[in-house]
Amino acid sequence: MKLPVLLLLALPALSSADSCVCENTEPVPVLDPSLADRVPEITALPSVAAIGNISSSFTSFMFNQNHLEWQTFGSSPPDGSISIYNGYVGRIDYVCKYGCEAGFYNPDMGPYCHYPYAGKEYRGSPFEILVNKDNFEFMEWKDGSYGSLPQNSVKTCANTDKYVGKNKFGLGKVHVRNEAFFLPWQGSEYWYKYYQVLTFNKEISSEDISDVKYKTDGVKIIEYPPESMRKSAITNRACQPVTETATLSKTNQVEQRWDTSFSLTLGVKSSITAGIPEISSASIEFSVETTLQFTKGTTYIESTTHTVSVQHEVPPNHSCGVSMVAYKYSADIPFTARLSRTYSNGETTWTSISGTYKSVQIGEVRAVVDRCEPLPDARPCE
Repeated sequence: MKLPVLLLLALPALSSADSCVCENTEPVPVLDPSLADRVPEITALPSVAAIGNISSSFTSFMFNQNHLEWQTFGSSPPDGSISIYNGYVGRIDYVCKYGCEAGFYNPDMGPYCHYPYAGKEYRGSPFEILVNKDNFEFMEWKDGSYGSLPQNSVKTCANTDKYVGKNKFGLGKVHVRNEAFFLPWQGSEYWYKYYQVLTFNKEISSEDISDVKYKTDGVKIIEYPPESMRKSAITNRACQPVTETATLSKTNQVEQRWDTSFSLTLGVKSSITAGIPEISSASIEFSVETTLQFTKGTTYIESTTHTVSVQHEVPPNHSCGVSMVAYKYSADIPFTARLSRTYSNGETTWTSISGTYKSVQIGEVRAVVDRCEPLPDARPCE
């Protein structure tokens, strides 16, 4: 029986738009049975003519994971590039993609991403390489078969069913609709029903910020107008002066934020160990290092109670108003820190972060006695 002509067609040029449209419109090709489960023969590197060489614009795709991203390849793999040791051929290959087609990059084979498509191996440039900055995300290869995927599999584009895969012969793609893993090999596209898929671990038990270093040089302290927090009055209906004590108290919620470009994982216990800025009208001091559990995101909210007392002599048949006045200050303080993430399996990863501390603090509370006023309904003194 003759193979379908479809397998012999040249690969059309991909574009950002094409790569998304094709996911919904391209038919599922008939798989060449002669390329199924083959053990690739190790020979000299194939000639350029044996491998398809086309150009394409690539499709950008962002993960929800902070430190995992597809980066445009430059002259060499960036730090954190995800790779495997390919024991079958004895070399290190890097995970790459061209458009939405996953494949491998090898420095000895030129600045190209080698990927499988429609029965053939192609090479593409420019291409993207998968980078795990600071190796912060915990990556794992997990088994799959017949198009099945483990949880949190790494896909190539947002609107696609193509994922990063491998088997014992090398890197390639898992195409869910084709229910197979595809391997680019010396001009051909081999396919297999059993494979492994690259995944990221989301079983996180805690995230913690530490080693915080603030930069106060040039930080401007903002002073707010005095704010009346509570009012009271001391009243004297007697016919001789009396000295009274007024006590005022108020509980306020103070919010402190350590804003960063890194988003802590929702629903995971998170904390910060640092000195806490104490902002006043003239300076910024820091408390001793303490550990705080974040209330939400990178925000810590605590309730603080302020109490003031004042003694004042009140004339006969007079009332004196007493106010509790707060003086508030704020500052945006840059900082750098280390972030650790601990997974449920006990593994811990680290990365560097930077951000800005923000808070409006009550720096001082005073009791202010207003001018005493005669009581309008007072009985005359004899």
